[in-house]
Amino acid sequence: MTVTVTFSLVAGIVWACSDSPDEGPATAARSSDAAGGGEPPAQQPPPSPQSRSRPVKIAIPGIFIEAPVAGLVLDKKGQLGAPPMSQPKEVGWFQNGPSPGEAGTALIVGHRDTETGPAIFLNLNALHRGDTVKITRADRVTANFTVDEVQKYAKDSFPSQKVYGATNRPELRLMTCGGRFDKKHGYTANVVVFAHLTSLKKRTV
Repeated sequence: MTVTVTFSLVAGIVWACSDSPDEGPATAARSSDAAGGGEPPAQQPPPSPQSRSRPVKIAIPGIFIEAPVAGLVLDKKGQLGAPPMSQPKEVGWFQNGPSPGEAGTALIVGHRDTETGPAIFLNLNALHRGDTVKITRADRVTANFTVDEVQKYAKDSFPSQKVYGATNRPELRLMTCGGRFDKKHGYTANVVVFAHLTSLKKRTV
């Protein structure tokens, strides 16, 4: 699985996943407190962008995800890889881009599946607007992001500027494979989650 990006995070995308059947529906149940129920939260002023700090853990309560985060870099062809196939429950952060909580667009990717079965982002497409993504950083700050939208884009019409383009506020993109699969070309699409920073929590102990 590889992603073609530039250091400004504006480029086309190439994503090749492991052998797998065609994409099916999300299989994990959503948590009962996922977006869509209850009263809308009170509006709070947006938190200030944070200084740089690497992410160490991601948690997405709505789809029962908690996983370590590894750093990823571009290879000589300008492609961003993914966590090793031997680590299907790990996600990767593009460490040459913003860290989650900094101003700009932070990118985290993960496998949908591997040859051994489902992987960490199998049910990424089950997220909804309003769901929460929690990123724990090395500085002990947890950056809480709120999902704005979830989209699936064909690789031949991928909107690079929308996904990777620079932003003034801290934003987050989560990405995995989607669409149909064939052994020659891999998956035909990518699932992208768009989210923005809405709160911060500092662990003091």
